[in-house]
Amino acid sequence: MIGTKLAHYEITSRLGSGGMGDVYQASDSKLGRSVAIKLLPEAFSHDKDWAARFEREARVLASLNHPHIAAIYGIEEANQRKFLVMELVPGQTLAERIKRGPLPIDEALLIAKQIAEALEAAHDKGIIHRDLKPANIKVRDDDTVKVLDFGLAKSFEPAGAPPSASQSPTISTPAMSQAGIIMGTAAYMSPEQAKGKPVDKRSDVWAFACVLYEMLTGRRAFEGEDVSDTIAAVLRGEPDWAALPADIPPHVRAVIRRGLEKDRKARIPDLSVARFMMDDAGVAAPAIPHARPSRSRLLLPWLITAAAVMALIALLPAWRSRPSLPTTRLLIDIGAEASIVIDQGATFALSADGRVLTFVAQPAAGPAQLYVRRLEQLNATPLPGTSGARYPFFSPDGEWIAFFADGMLKKIPVGGGAVKPLCAVPSGRGGSWSPDGTIIFAPAARGASPLQRVNAAGGVSEPVTQSVQGELVQRFPQVLPGGRAVLYHVTVRPADYETAKVVVQPLPSGERRVLRDGGYFPRYLPSGHLLYIHGGTLFAQLFDVDRLQVSGNPVPIMDNIQIANEGSALYAVSESGTLAYLPDRIPQSSSAPLLWMDRAGRTTTLRTTATQWANPRFSPDGRRLAMDITANGNTDIWVYDLERDQMLKLTSDPAEERRPVWTPDGSRIVFASRRPGGDSFELYWQRADASGKAERLLEGSVSRVPGSWDPKGKKILAFTETGPGAAENLMTVTIDGDERTGWKVGTPQPFLTTPGFRKFQPMFSPDGRWIAYHSDMAGTTEVFVRSFPDSGRQYTVSTTGGQNPVWSLKSQELFYTRRSSSSEDVGGELYAVSYRVEGESLVFDRPRVIGKMQSGQRLAQHNYDGHPDGKRFVVAPVEPAPSATAQRSIVFVFNFLDEIRRLVPRQ
Repeated sequence: MIGTKLAHYEITSRLGSGGMGDVYQASDSKLGRSVAIKLLPEAFSHDKDWAARFEREARVLASLNHPHIAAIYGIEEANQRKFLVMELVPGQTLAERIKRGPLPIDEALLIAKQIAEALEAAHDKGIIHRDLKPANIKVRDDDTVKVLDFGLAKSFEPAGAPPSASQSPTISTPAMSQAGIIMGTAAYMSPEQAKGKPVDKRSDVWAFACVLYEMLTGRRAFEGEDVSDTIAAVLRGEPDWAALPADIPPHVRAVIRRGLEKDRKARIPDLSVARFMMDDAGVAAPAIPHARPSRSRLLLPWLITAAAVMALIALLPAWRSRPSLPTTRLLIDIGAEASIVIDQGATFALSADGRVLTFVAQPAAGPAQLYVRRLEQLNATPLPGTSGARYPFFSPDGEWIAFFADGMLKKIPVGGGAVKPLCAVPSGRGGSWSPDGTIIFAPAARGASPLQRVNAAGGVSEPVTQSVQGELVQRFPQVLPGGRAVLYHVTVRPADYETAKVVVQPLPSGERRVLRDGGYFPRYLPSGHLLYIHGGTLFAQLFDVDRLQVSGNPVPIMDNIQIANEGSALYAVSESGTLAYLPDRIPQSSSAPLLWMDRAGRTTTLRTTATQWANPRFSPDGRRLAMDITANGNTDIWVYDLERDQMLKLTSDPAEERRPVWTPDGSRIVFASRRPGGDSFELYWQRADASGKAERLLEGSVSRVPGSWDPKGKKILAFTETGPGAAENLMTVTIDGDERTGWKVGTPQPFLTTPGFRKFQPMFSPDGRWIAYHSDMAGTTEVFVRSFPDSGRQYTVSTTGGQNPVWSLKSQELFYTRRSSSSEDVGGELYAVSYRVEGESLVFDRPRVIGKMQSGQRLAQHNYDGHPDGKRFVVAPVEPAPSATAQRSIVFVFNFLDEIRRLVPRQ
């Protein structure tokens, strides 16, 4: 190939072979630079599967913009050969460097941290490398690392997805050079990869640990005379642990050992954990024994996490005197064969020093009970005698845990022992242990019962607060430092916590103050901040504990905390500055990641985050995607910037908001909003950059849902109106004006009012002459088209059921979806219908299937949209809700107070 010209590239030398082809250095005559060119092997140049994989590598690289990942410049074709044009990285490979002998520890860690950062960036995009090895890592002369060859990379599979043929590895070695699907290199394959099982980012963690071992020892972690021997070593053998230098820090040894756990449940779960351990060079982590641990249930918690937590605990006193240390987040197994209770009684608690966690969990057999997890230990301990426990909280000295059970407030020593009843409590809703030896608690789930106080040794309780006219319940108190006041929330509507109030009551007496209207589950931080939940989001605001006053504006801190029933949230903060929370879990249903679908029905991942997406709509320029997302019981409008991979929450008020529709210029979004206490959806709109407030467009008591705008700039909005008797009519309204002079909303005009039939989702054609919609007027739900503004001419588009019509902006086609059967829980199909205009009429061809949902998924509501380029679709396939999802991991955020001080600084 030397001297061969491919377009304006001339090949000058051969660099090596990658997972999907040969790599050459070439000269770019147009830009006067040297590049790397990767050629699809000629034997596979006409193989559609190989060509698709080759193009996938290009897309993967294009999505990764990171200083430690070699960049791609483009994918080209010349002389009937496809090739990638990539950044030429000077320097030697890590394999070449290791040939000279083991690397010094400082040099090895410098390289390892850069590799970890590159893989983290890929994992954040939902991409795993699957072929990490020293030969795929370049080290430049300035010690900058570049990870190469994402030819075998793949997107994460949805949880529970069955293994596909693409996941079965064929080993790449000199002994196996025949044509095949190369899925990894034997010596660096994880056990699950070698067995052909589904892989995830923990397979990259394994390969990373192999590379780190090799850098420090100069030899591979797993070796054999041939492929079979190597695979056997990976599956059943152990590295020579004695080969590791005796002077390497124990925490680095722990990274390697826990990264090479054959059981991936016990392996380091994420490279961020490994990088954190390597960054913490000054911490003397506990030595790791050389003997293999057993595979008993005691190893289910990640040992590496325990080591990291112990190191962090050891540093807590120093952190309090050191400014602005980085916040560290770890996902930690609870250490018990049980699942955290996530309904009533769902709170958990941290001791004041942040070293002990208590929570209510449900074991496989028997009732829910209290567990205690000391963070320096691997496993949680159940507390006998606490069956049916709810809402636990610690004593100030951390020696006792109080909880509610059997109509009583009780307490038990942290180490276990006899349970001591304190007083009768009908249905407790949270409590707090005061430094003066008393406990303040919320006694009832219903009725205007004030907060009560009882001696921590037991006795008769007495009121602490007073009931207020118009308020329902007072819940989840927290005694403030020094016992000077108690913080809590009150509700004013049944089961409506978005309208609750955050209140502080001075002690022993004084006039109470309302700190926030619209907030619940408040907590005070020693940093001088108030935390509370609103709209499913955790907010922070400055709070003067001496004056009992808030100041400044509240700032959203986090929006993925699990919200439980009864106005509780699964988060806790210790006085030492540790936050613990249970990540959000969609209670009704979960979603597969947002997908691209091409016109051949093939899907790729657009955004990996799994949540309850619905009703995606592209902006007119195709650069942004509006959708509604349901989380924590609220549904809000979000905008996703495709180029920046950034989400913007457009609405955050306590309302159900759905079905966003862009204005023709892309400046505003219209949506349907159902406000608290109302039964109808109303039309609102808001600027697409989230500036300004949402404004209501029309008055009245009927329910309205937007459909589409006339794309020709006539400022006509088509929508569905549901009036008395559930009659659905298709309507239009003219909105004139601009941002400078203001807007004038006209009077709604009926477009189609046939009584007795459902009509929904009116969609303007690209020329504005037609409106498509779906209706049950044919006995089954079908897609129809009518002329506009005269609705006299009607065309039936679908023939075997159809809904959710969308017009193509680039071709004369109309798309729609169809359920595979009458069941809501089965797959759906995407159809295309070509049409042509003949005078004043439309002629439709026969519908054809262009895409089908996977088994177990369905297209609920309007869960797809066509991109303006006419080549692809976004689909948000909804999966049925899991019957019971185990909640066995908690996120710990260390040095949380410094993060709050940075996010919400004092004025």
